[in-house]
Amino acid sequence: MVSPPHEAMHRIFEHDPGLFSRVTHFLGVDLPRPTGATALPTDLTEASPVERRVDTLLRFETEERGPFLLAVEAQGKKDPDKPASWAYYVSYLWTKYRLPAALLVVCQDHATARWAQRAVTSGPPELPTLTLRPLVAGPHNMPVITEPDEARADLVLASLAAITHAAEPVVNAILKALSTALRDVPEDIAAPIVEFTAHGLGNRPVRHLWRNLVAVDLSFYKSYISEEIRDEGREQGREQGRVQQGAQDVLLVLEQRGLTVSDDIRRRLTECGDPEVLRHWLARAVTAPTAEDVFEGE
Repeated sequence: MVSPPHEAMHRIFEHDPGLFSRVTHFLGVDLPRPTGATALPTDLTEASPVERRVDTLLRFETEERGPFLLAVEAQGKKDPDKPASWAYYVSYLWTKYRLPAALLVVCQDHATARWAQRAVTSGPPELPTLTLRPLVAGPHNMPVITEPDEARADLVLASLAAITHAAEPVVNAILKALSTALRDVPEDIAAPIVEFTAHGLGNRPVRHLWRNLVAVDLSFYKSYISEEIRDEGREQGREQGRVQQGAQDVLLVLEQRGLTVSDDIRRRLTECGDPEVLRHWLARAVTAPTAEDVFEGE
């Protein structure tokens, strides 16, 4: 099953094809600036029953060198079968369109990025018939954008920076800069940036920070993801309220029974975040000889 981060890592280039020419600056590649870009079908299946699909496929037009193709692949982990598939993609595209074809692999961790950017050769060492050298964008070379003005200058690049640094501590600062930069941006521009970023973060803990930032900083617009973010925030608030009430109920029963409640017991009750445990303690509090007996056996 394709994950949201996988989709975000390559579809962001389909959303803004010009992003590639801005990213190549950080990849150390000097390419002519495209004058136009077109998204192409991603199905590379031949008449044989083997289905092959590239993640995103773009055609760029340049004045200096004419058109070229770019296949964008999102890679979440090392996969020994991938280099052969990538070599097939590039060869097939070259054959089908008779145009130069390049490959960009987008990663979210250093180990996968180092693995993906290795040159892989088809044929014995003495006969390196076909050599694959992908361009790789990842946390090792994508910019760290932590200033709102810098994020505002290129919102899509800032979103890609957050996605590729999703597992890095610096992602917190990137997300704060991006949410600040989006405050004055029209909804039709801000909405896809918010969603690409949310999907790119996946299930990492930092997704909660992004959801909170969106709920606070970008409350002026509505979209599916923003409503989901706000609903989650409201549910978290309700859950926290239930936990706090549960602790207070246990304390009230103990105090009404005239039992001594020490600071340690009070702290243990108020710091418990599990409503089920608190309900269990509440049932014990009704008959426990002492406040300490509420926790007997635990």
